Amino acid sequence: MRYVSTRGRAPELGFADVLLAGLANDGGLYVPSHWPKLTPRRSSAGSYVDRAVEVMLPFVEPDIDEVTLTHLCTEAYSTFRHPAVVPLVQTGANQWVQELFHGPTLAFKDVALQLVGKMFDHVLAQRGQRVTIVGATSGDTGSAAIDGVSGCDNVDIVILYPLGRTSDVQRRQMTTVDAPNAHAVAVEGTFDDCQDLVKAMFNDAAFRERNRLSAVNSINWARVMAQTVYYVVASETFAEPATFVVPTGNFGNVLAGWIAREMGAPIRDFVLASNTNDILTRFVNDGDMTARPVEPTLSPSMDIQVSSNFERLLFEMNGRDGGMTSEQLDQFRQVGRLDVEPDQRSEFVDGTFRAAAFDDDATLSEIERVHADTGMFVDPHTATGTAAARLFGGPDGPPGPMVTLATAHPAKFPDAVEQATGIRPELPPHLSDLFDRHERTQTVANDLDEVQALVESLTR
Repeated sequence: MRYVSTRGRAPELGFADVLLAGLANDGGLYVPSHWPKLTPRRSSAGSYVDRAVEVMLPFVEPDIDEVTLTHLCTEAYSTFRHPAVVPLVQTGANQWVQELFHGPTLAFKDVALQLVGKMFDHVLAQRGQRVTIVGATSGDTGSAAIDGVSGCDNVDIVILYPLGRTSDVQRRQMTTVDAPNAHAVAVEGTFDDCQDLVKAMFNDAAFRERNRLSAVNSINWARVMAQTVYYVVASETFAEPATFVVPTGNFGNVLAGWIAREMGAPIRDFVLASNTNDILTRFVNDGDMTARPVEPTLSPSMDIQVSSNFERLLFEMNGRDGGMTSEQLDQFRQVGRLDVEPDQRSEFVDGTFRAAAFDDDATLSEIERVHADTGMFVDPHTATGTAAARLFGGPDGPPGPMVTLATAHPAKFPDAVEQATGIRPELPPHLSDLFDRHERTQTVANDLDEVQALVESLTR
């Protein structure tokens, strides 16, 4: 498999080089040169690891062979607290929840980042190299990335998070990791500001080369690749094609589902669930992709206006024309609006994506309803998904199962859950002392020079 940039001006690379590069040197995102077709399961009794190897092998060969990939997947998913890794739970007639939060940091990001961290260490050890990972997080990516690479000998990691805009649990999961290679840094700004700083560091060729920068957020293809697996596994459980309801802000999670469907997974369509920061909902429903100021909400991981992974879908909409994609994104940066031709948009949206957005009041009502109806607690991100599933999955909805992705454990957002239900969810035993642990963090201005100086000082 070879990989090409969505901006069309970077050289083609193999998987290992794409893993280490993260962002292409023309500012684009790497995508496979083609979408391979799924092979049938070798065994109906196979485990999640077995299917993960079958799904991902075409993307990583020849850089990682099947034996090595099996070993890496086995190690990665042994850290999950549920034997199914991503179990399905039925919540109603034709309604299911896929729990993606059984990893060590209680968020869906663990499904990819436990594996990606091990891939990094494997490739770097083979090459005798080191890298410095820089990443931006709206809450969950940071803790999952730090946990995934905190034991890696060949990696330093610096994660930028927006000051005061993550939950206390999310922040402490980053700042209490006692590892010399892990650093959490608060930025005086929004998640979009953090993401812009990361992209600017990657686009500074001299800085990038000098500090051997790499990425683990969803601009890194390996992240998206690993997330396609749980769509495949869930969709193959049912006798008819499923609809997946995906809480999303940066578009990476739902993009992984779209890729799984392109590969042949039996998926009917997707519902995007958003909060007040509803740019993706507006694009799907009205063709309006105009950035507005970010509003803090109870679901902070979706407090995003610039959805970086949308670039990969835009590249497909443009017939893989990197020049056109680059021009559109430059315009978006300049004027805050992305224009896509109506027929071009309808070809990719109609029959594939539906969308709905819910404000904080609706989110709290949904958390309360789910608990009253099922006894389950859901976090505020997942609640936007279950609300959308209820909206689109009524008597007049499409046939077949609807699967809502539960993206975070409710105890990551205990204040919102308690506000809605009167009950404060407890952290699992391995995190029960989280609020007693010492925090290590520092705060920087939303200033590229200051952030670059800090990253350089932390690189070993």
